[in-house]
Amino acid sequence: MLRRDVDMTNGPLLPNVLRFTIPIIITSVLQLLFNAADLVVVGRFGGSSSVGAVGATSYLVNLIVNFFIGLAVGAGVAAANARGANDGERLFRVVHTGLPTALIGGVILTFVGIFLSKPILGLMGTHADIIDLSALYLRIYFLGATSILVYNFGASILRAVGDSRRPLIFLSVSGVLNVLLNLFFVIVLKMDVAGVALATTISQTLSASLIIAALMKREDASRLFLSKMKIYKDQLVYILKVGMPAGLQGCLFSISNVLIQSAVHSFNSVAVVSGGAAATSIEGFVYVIQNSFAQTAVNFVGQNMGARKYDRVGKTFRVCLACATVAGLFFGVGIYLLGRPLLGVYLKDSPEAIEYGLIKMRCICMPYFICAYMDVATGVLRGMGKSFAPMLMTVVGACLSRIVWIYTVFQIHHTLLWLYGFYPVSWALTFFAELIFYLIVKKKTFGKEVIAGNA
Repeated sequence: MLRRDVDMTNGPLLPNVLRFTIPIIITSVLQLLFNAADLVVVGRFGGSSSVGAVGATSYLVNLIVNFFIGLAVGAGVAAANARGANDGERLFRVVHTGLPTALIGGVILTFVGIFLSKPILGLMGTHADIIDLSALYLRIYFLGATSILVYNFGASILRAVGDSRRPLIFLSVSGVLNVLLNLFFVIVLKMDVAGVALATTISQTLSASLIIAALMKREDASRLFLSKMKIYKDQLVYILKVGMPAGLQGCLFSISNVLIQSAVHSFNSVAVVSGGAAATSIEGFVYVIQNSFAQTAVNFVGQNMGARKYDRVGKTFRVCLACATVAGLFFGVGIYLLGRPLLGVYLKDSPEAIEYGLIKMRCICMPYFICAYMDVATGVLRGMGKSFAPMLMTVVGACLSRIVWIYTVFQIHHTLLWLYGFYPVSWALTFFAELIFYLIVKKKTFGKEVIAGNA
């Protein structure tokens, strides 16, 4: 084990969990800050319509990208399991299967993003006055799709072997470049929406290059050799087994959000769309902070499952759940209380949009700790190699239930409070289903191991 790597299978859990998670939190927050820079820059120098154009793409970006990011989760679980089992050969195969998978996925994403963005935006009911700007943003954004996937696959592998610091460093460097290019393209070259998209694409290419260089300089079995990249069938199967359900879950989750975005468009108000887009950007900070503990749970559970240290699986669940709950409560309530000045950063020319944004933050930010329950439970189950069941439970509890809500209750009570107010209910439904499933899997899996060990 390298000195920079966190030992997930030995030592006290809470200090190691925090040591591993804090860089992920900082990485995720920086990522959002850099993404928020897109909205802030176009909002300050382009106006609310530009903010709406970029914001209207967020759910669609998540819908298209999340499937492949889910495959990165599969690669991370496979790498963590191999590291925990001290199986260097298997870890080598995971690394050299994961990166080619990312490259192939990136090519597919680029094609989909360039040719299908505007038709999909049209199906979502995007306003006619912003759809062309939104489509332009997406086409340029997806030119960097390969870089997005390479970075995420590489970062997932580095974290799986205990290194959560260098993805932070790489993202910081590329993020600073993103902000500088945003300012240059939008203020100096007057490129507006196209400028922030181009800045994002260039900075993502830098982060992908840095992550590849880091993997090539590793001194253990996770070291990457470009000449040895190939698809190893056994590892691809495992990556797909864990990653495809995770990816489909992300896609289906995004579909429900796309439908909610369509419901937002039903108010026929650019102010509602812009306010919602700004609120989504702000509330994302709460989400990624608490979700970082879910990412930690995936890796810690994955390594301890590989090492057959099953007592640490339950302890990891409890520690990560407690940390995520505290983070969700503290930051969720805090960001809501600061909601008006924060929204004002995005929306300088529309007090009405700020009021609409506050409604969304009240419904979602305040009870965000409930979302932490769902995310950590999902992370633990994925680390245990159980990815299909949490996908199914999320689809029903957090996706299908929202769709039913939109086409039933929301049609009767056509207000933003009734639209956004169902989010916490859907999180709670999903968590309780996952908790029951976890207890069943724990009893079957760990019980068999204990019996086998005593035989």
